[in-house]
Amino acid sequence: MTSPDLFAVSDATWPAAAYRPVGPWVLRDGQGGGKRVSATSATEAARPDDIALAEADMAARGQSLLFTLQPKDAEIDTALADRGYEVVDPTNLWIAPIDRLTDLPVPRVTAFCIWEPLAIMEEIWAKGGIGPARLAVMARAAEKTGILARWNERPAGAAFAAIHEDVCMVHAVEILPEQRRQGVASWVMRAAAFWAAARGARHISVLCTQANEGANRLYSSLGFETVGQYHYRHKRSRKVP
Repeated sequence: MTSPDLFAVSDATWPAAAYRPVGPWVLRDGQGGGKRVSATSATEAARPDDIALAEADMAARGQSLLFTLQPKDAEIDTALADRGYEVVDPTNLWIAPIDRLTDLPVPRVTAFCIWEPLAIMEEIWAKGGIGPARLAVMARAAEKTGILARWNERPAGAAFAAIHEDVCMVHAVEILPEQRRQGVASWVMRAAAFWAAARGARHISVLCTQANEGANRLYSSLGFETVGQYHYRHKRSRKVP
C-alpha cells in the first residue's frame, strides 16, 4: 500500500461535492466542507507554468487559492512557494492491516456503529468544529458508518468511517475533552476495524496532521505505519487599501 492509494481512498471516503478537471489540474468544490474537499491537486502532467490556469479558475469561482501537494509534486510545491503560498497542515498518511485492530474485542457498550448519525454524535462533532458542511461530506460517501463511543456511562466521542475497495478510512475522530486519555480513541479505531472487516476490508487507514502529536502516537501504538505525507499551500488574500 503506497500513499497514492490513500489519496484515492480519501477522495472516495471523504468526497467533494464535485470534481472539475481544468487542464492538468483537478479542482474540488467543497461547499464549505474544509480544505481536503476544496483544494486543487496536480495530475502527473502539471508543470509550474500551469499554476496560473488553476489560479484563474479558482478566482473566477470565488474559491480560495488552495493546493494540496504530494511528494511527487516537488516542482509544483517549489513554484508555489516562490509565488508566496504558505504551507498549511503537513499531514501523515497512516495504514495498518485490519486484523491488527481486531485482535481485541471492543468492550460491551463502549462503541456503536450507527448511520444515520444520532443527535448526540452531531453535538460531539460540533464541539470539535465539525458542522453541517462536513456532515454533508459524510453523507456523500458510499459505504459508511458513524461511530458513537461511550465511557464512564456517558457519551465520549464520535467518528466516521467509510470503505473504498478494500481500505477503510476513519475520519472526524472527536473525543470529548473530559473523556480523553482513557483509551476511548483506541476503542473507536477498533470498532471501525471490526465494522470494516465484516464488509471485506483488509486495511484500515487514517490521516493525521503532524502537529497532532498525541493522535500520531496513538496510531503508531496501534500498529499503524506512515506511508506518505501531504500538505496544503494557501495564498492569503491581499487586502485592498
